Amino acid sequence: MQVSMRDLLEAGAHFGHRTRFWNPKMAPYIFGARNKIHIINLEQTLPMLKDVSNYVGRLAANKAKILFVGTKRAAQTSIREHAARCGMPYVDHRWLGGMLTNYKTVRQSIIRLKELKALRDRGAFAGMIKKEALMLTRELEKLEQGLGGIEDMGGLPDALFIVDVGFENIAVEEARKLKIPVIGIVDTNNNPDNIDYIIPGNDDSPRAVALYAN
Repeated sequence: MQVSMRDLLEAGAHFGHRTRFWNPKMAPYIFGARNKIHIINLEQTLPMLKDVSNYVGRLAANKAKILFVGTKRAAQTSIREHAARCGMPYVDHRWLGGMLTNYKTVRQSIIRLKELKALRDRGAFAGMIKKEALMLTRELEKLEQGLGGIEDMGGLPDALFIVDVGFENIAVEEARKLKIPVIGIVDTNNNPDNIDYIIPGNDDSPRAVALYAN
């Protein structure tokens, strides 16, 4: 999908945060302020978004895995839908500490998730006593919520695509420790340091988030 300046404007990608919450490191990407709200310079965002698109295209051509991360309300639906559409793993509920840096342990939980799903799918829960079936159902729901999006990741991802690098700072830190490249939507209140591929833009608008993810 080719994104135009008009697409970004219509999605409200240029609206940053209140000026008093700004991070000075985002100054190069800020056009100015209006009604005490910083305005992001979309003339910078557009080419950076195209660079990211080219990078993602190269990753996809090499069958690389990109982990989509967006756990705040404005991002959850877009992250889940667009990741699923292109067969990529995602985290849309809560980033579990150690999801990357302690992946061996996480993998054991994924195995357990698959075991429980297999039991459920063949109707094994129905033959259990009510209390046991309820306990396993709750365990399955909890695992699906936390790990369902990375169930088929099959190992560490090749890159992360993150909406709101401040909100998802633990994911950024884990990726940095493991030298996994990070593509990040960076709003005016966040720090662009340690983000390999920066997309300066509004990270609170569901419409803007959907545009980036698409």
